[in-house]
Amino acid sequence: MNHLEIAKRIARDAGAMIKSRLGTSYVTDEKSSSFDLVTEIDRASELMIRQRIEEQYPEHTFLGEEESFGSGERFVGRLEQASAEPFLWIVDPIDGTSNFVHNMPGFTVSIALACRGELTAGVIYDPCSDEMYWAAKGQGAFVNGKRISVSNVDRLEQTLLGTGFPTDERARAVGVECLGELSGKCRSIRSLGSAALQLAYVASGKLGAYWEYGLNVWDTAAGVILIQEAGGTVTDTAGRPFDLFTKNIVASNGFVHQPMLACMQPTIHA
Repeated sequence: MNHLEIAKRIARDAGAMIKSRLGTSYVTDEKSSSFDLVTEIDRASELMIRQRIEEQYPEHTFLGEEESFGSGERFVGRLEQASAEPFLWIVDPIDGTSNFVHNMPGFTVSIALACRGELTAGVIYDPCSDEMYWAAKGQGAFVNGKRISVSNVDRLEQTLLGTGFPTDERARAVGVECLGELSGKCRSIRSLGSAALQLAYVASGKLGAYWEYGLNVWDTAAGVILIQEAGGTVTDTAGRPFDLFTKNIVASNGFVHQPMLACMQPTIHA
């Protein structure tokens, strides 16, 4: 069984475990702020995913959101070291924890694989809709076995956009400014509470573009390769190509990318 099939199986099992706890009692904590939540289910999901990956690939490196936040090590230093690894698994055990906490759909399991800093595979599983998105470098992007591609809308005023509200207050403020700038130039804007899900929606043509400031690699990695394999474009807000250190992201079908960038503020470092 190849890397992608392993990731899909693990994501589905993690999603089933998470969904089974929806609406039940569990411990919820704040991380960096009241905007930034973590539950015992996040931690249990990440532990399960890590153990399953290590069973299959004990020599591979693992970078998970909850472990990275709680380790006390400088994240950038860890990522600099990990980006040189032959095989790096990048995991968000629940992307959209606030949705989960409020008993709402729109949370996902996100698993990506990078080889020496280059994304090679990604899986995003939405357990509420039972939609499994996946992509592998050079092999296209799919949802539940059906090939997907970005939308062909080429005018911003006809485009449905997605965005998010980051946990960092400065990044959130800049994002709100861009929201005001874009709201009169597009068809409408959605904020679904999960960066991974919205990136998957760009890849599948449901959204024409998505932007957000202050993200981390576990939020974006799987969605980025989905979009790339579906024919879209992903850069930072200054128009530079995406890499594992990119925090401020613009992802689109390609046709509306430049109009999106014209509305961005590239100087924020969240």
